[in-house]
Amino acid sequence: MSGPSLKKLHAHRSIHDGVITEGRDLMEKFLKLYNNNQIKLARMVTDELTEHWETRAIAHADAEEEGFYQEKLDQKPELLEKVNKLKRDHELLRILLGEIKELLPRDETHEDVIDRFKTMQILMQIHNREEEQYLLSDH
Repeated sequence: MSGPSLKKLHAHRSIHDGVITEGRDLMEKFLKLYNNNQIKLARMVTDELTEHWETRAIAHADAEEEGFYQEKLDQKPELLEKVNKLKRDHELLRILLGEIKELLPRDETHEDVIDRFKTMQILMQIHNREEEQYLLSDH
């Protein structure tokens, strides 16, 4: 069973907004350091970014998949295709984060890592919008 913050649009959107805002702020911090050739400091921020996506986005996705999505399907079985797409978004986030974790130990704080973090940010924005529209509105 999912908690009340997953069931109410305002509370759920607040979680989503926090993930996006924090991720954006950390990414801006990273890019500023990286573009100023402060690679060691930038690398430290990639650790923060990785932790952010793991503890905020992926943990939130896990919570949704452990109860919220099934509760919605029990209420409206016709949402199955949409829920499967949302789960796929979560899986893509996990894949991207896994690739980042593989690149970072090799000191590959470069365009491949930047591209993956940016992709995660964009994917999360699209995912959140669709999730709120299909599962949390009176749609």
